[in-house]
Amino acid sequence: MFEKIERVPGDAILGLIEAFKKDTNPQKVDLGVGVYKDDQGNTPIMRAVKEAEALLLKNETTKTYIGSHGAPAYGQAVLPMVLGEGSAVLEAGRASATQSPGGTGALRLAADFIAKQLPGKDVWVSDPTWPNHLGIFPAAGLTLHKYPYVDAENRLDFDGMLGALKQIPEGDVVLLHACCHNPTGFDLSQDQWQQVLEVVRERRLLPLIDFAYQGFGAGLDEDAYGVRLLAENLDEVIITSSCSKNFGIYCERTGCLILVAKDAEQMENVRSQVAIVARENYSNPPAHGGAIVSEILHSAELATIWREELTEMRDRINTLRRDFVEALKPYGLDQKYACVAEQRGMFSYTGLTPDQVDRLRDEFGIYMVRSGRANVAGFSHENLPYLAKAIAAVN
Repeated sequence: MFEKIERVPGDAILGLIEAFKKDTNPQKVDLGVGVYKDDQGNTPIMRAVKEAEALLLKNETTKTYIGSHGAPAYGQAVLPMVLGEGSAVLEAGRASATQSPGGTGALRLAADFIAKQLPGKDVWVSDPTWPNHLGIFPAAGLTLHKYPYVDAENRLDFDGMLGALKQIPEGDVVLLHACCHNPTGFDLSQDQWQQVLEVVRERRLLPLIDFAYQGFGAGLDEDAYGVRLLAENLDEVIITSSCSKNFGIYCERTGCLILVAKDAEQMENVRSQVAIVARENYSNPPAHGGAIVSEILHSAELATIWREELTEMRDRINTLRRDFVEALKPYGLDQKYACVAEQRGMFSYTGLTPDQVDRLRDEFGIYMVRSGRANVAGFSHENLPYLAKAIAAVN
């Protein structure tokens, strides 16, 4: 029966990883894979995580199922982190948390929920967006459309975005990146979020906010501005949150689907349906990552350590952005790539063309996605002079 099954190309980023491993250039640089790295090129385990795991190992008494919605303590920890301490939405019982296998798992739950409960509603994503968005929603049977986000000059096209949102059919789903837009790094200002809110409310659209990088932009609360604004001012919002990045527990696949409903009764109706979607997908989420997050956020001491570590990671990335632009100044390219210092999060839409990206890989051993998206966490103060020289050579 398998004879007619065709081979398809592998994931572009996974292919970059393999090519990078085989490259013998001693100065090679990996700017492709989307994980945080320190100056030595390692993805470290945070101290708060190690201490939480030690406590879990000591105190854990069972490996039983945690239920389709996940561990209650996890939801109790994540909801105020996302929606804010003292949130009116939480006080009204309007929000529900469902633990998921990573932010990707939360997106698939959202997609299946929309397909099942909101038939005929299409999903709109930014152009460009995280490539897996383009696979997840059609896989659930949903029709996907794009709205403008970056213009030909590699700048945020907010006017184009807002104009397109005003044309979306009433009731459709619009996917918004909360912060640290992947792949571009261009984020909305608070004023722009206010304008998006007005259009979403006027057009009666359902916002689905992908919140994968809380804490990597300007801060835990600052990055949540758009999420909280929409949740507090709209009757219905879907949020997909990830703890895989900001806790550095990528392999533990730790995410959360948060749904905000008009009132507590409606939320319970929605929550009951999400449990079925989760059950049909994977029955129960993996427990360990959520237990780590819960242990940290329920401990004042560990939460303080974690916030300090996250701040160090964020500050390192923001410093590297500025230093990258500064390193290009001797080549007269600092203005051309000034956008890199203006962007937020781990990723940058550099503006490099596919041909330039190919030359960087083939001639200098510098690896990134052909769209020109670079993982800024792959920069280091040691490799910045080499990167600047190589980029100057291909310009």
